Amino acid sequence: MKLYYMPAACSLSPHIVANELGLEVEFIKVDHNDHATEQGRNFHSISPHGYIPALQLDDGNVLWEGSAIVQYLADQRPERGLAPANGTFERYKLQEMLSFLSTEIHKGFIPLLYAHLAGAYIDVARPKLEKRFAWINGHLADKQFLMGDQFSVADAYLFALAGWGQAPWLKSYYNAPIQLDDLKNLRAWYEGVKGRAAVRQSILQEGLELN
Repeated sequence: MKLYYMPAACSLSPHIVANELGLEVEFIKVDHNDHATEQGRNFHSISPHGYIPALQLDDGNVLWEGSAIVQYLADQRPERGLAPANGTFERYKLQEMLSFLSTEIHKGFIPLLYAHLAGAYIDVARPKLEKRFAWINGHLADKQFLMGDQFSVADAYLFALAGWGQAPWLKSYYNAPIQLDDLKNLRAWYEGVKGRAAVRQSILQEGLELN
C-alpha cells in the first residue's frame, strides 16, 4: 500500500493509524504547491480532487477520503481494536464521531487556514469552532479516549486536527490559532496521544519536530 501525504496535514491521521498497526505502507510525500509526488508524478492522476490523503492499494484501487482510509486500515488488523467490528452499534458510533470531526472540526478550520481570503467570516468561524472543541472537552471528561478506554482511529484524526495552529511543529505550515490551554480534558488527551510511540514516529517521518 501507498499513503500519499503532506506534512502536518490531515493525512497525519492515517499515517498514525498505519504506524499504530505496524502495516507495511510506503509513505509518499506530495508537494503542497505543485501537487507533485516525490517521484515527480502529478498527484491529480491519483486523486482527481487533488487533496490528501490518498491510499493506493496493491491491486491499484484508491481510497480518497480520510475517514474511509483509517477504517480500511483498522480493518486490516481488527485484533488491534482501532475500530469496532463492522455492523456493530459501536462501529456506527465511531462513524458518527468521524463524521463530526470531518464536518464540524476539519471543515470548521478551513476559514482559519485561509484567513487572508476569509476576511470578516473569521469572526463567525472561530467562535463556532471553539464551541465544537469545548464540546469535545466535555465529552472527554470521563473518557481516556474519544470512544472510551481504547485508542481508536478517531483519536488519530482529532490529533491531526487539534494540533493545527497550536503545536510548534505545525505553526510553520498553518496559521490557525485555536488554543487548548483552557480545555483541560482536551489538553490532557492531546499530551497523552502525543506521547504514543506511533504518533511520535509519524511526526518524525513527516519531517516535523517533536516538542
